[in-house]
Amino acid sequence: MGGTEHLTVRREGATLVLTLNRPEAKNALSLPMLVGLYDGWIEADEDDAIRSIVLTGAGDAFCAGMDLKALAGRGMEGQQYRDRLKADPDLHWKAMLRHHRPRKPVIAAVEGHCVAGGTEILQGTDIRVAGESATFGLFEVKRGLFPIGGSTVRLQRQIPRTHALEMLLTGRPYSAREAAGIGLVGHVVPDGTARHKALEIAELINACGPLAVEAVKASVYETAEMTETEGLAAELTRGWPIFDTADAKEGSRAFTEKRPPVYRRA
Repeated sequence: MGGTEHLTVRREGATLVLTLNRPEAKNALSLPMLVGLYDGWIEADEDDAIRSIVLTGAGDAFCAGMDLKALAGRGMEGQQYRDRLKADPDLHWKAMLRHHRPRKPVIAAVEGHCVAGGTEILQGTDIRVAGESATFGLFEVKRGLFPIGGSTVRLQRQIPRTHALEMLLTGRPYSAREAAGIGLVGHVVPDGTARHKALEIAELINACGPLAVEAVKASVYETAEMTETEGLAAELTRGWPIFDTADAKEGSRAFTEKRPPVYRRA
């Protein structure tokens, strides 16, 4: 199990919990954090025992965006991270889920600030839970910057375009309730309970057939921009093989026998 000084990794059953861990800086993105995130996504992809991922932040924030000073590095203590970035110049985009989509479902548990780069990472997650006091927003235009983490492409595909453009062009903050109202997050829960709710959802996913879960997630994303006819054809290609798996047979047997299924990814 990996992790860095700014990204903690732990297992909770079949769920991998990744925690952005710079609470003194509202978990602003640093190079150690990005390297840890990327390694976490790869660990989840490669370990069949992991069936879901929860992404959250330490302290009273999710992520306040990019910390340019921290990304520049100080002294030789960060040399190993700069070497990683040099070896893979795309690593930071993969870490932020711009150029990488994990095979397993990713559930965001948001408390406090989730702004700028935080809201951009959020758009790469699959299911989103927010504490009542959470704040969202893309502040880049207010600073004369561009939200280059994917927001001008993804946001309009995830929420109505009028709301996407308002968020992108005004740079104003959004409350958790407003974010839920426009469809950016799916659940608003009492402060301090977002992680608990996210783990509850993860447990529901973990109880399902892992091959089916991964195939369903892949189908949703790969058909998103297809025509209905193309999408239905792609769905059959992706979905039919699942019916021939041992997991599918186990699921049917367990339903008939009125017992919990035991899936083995076969």
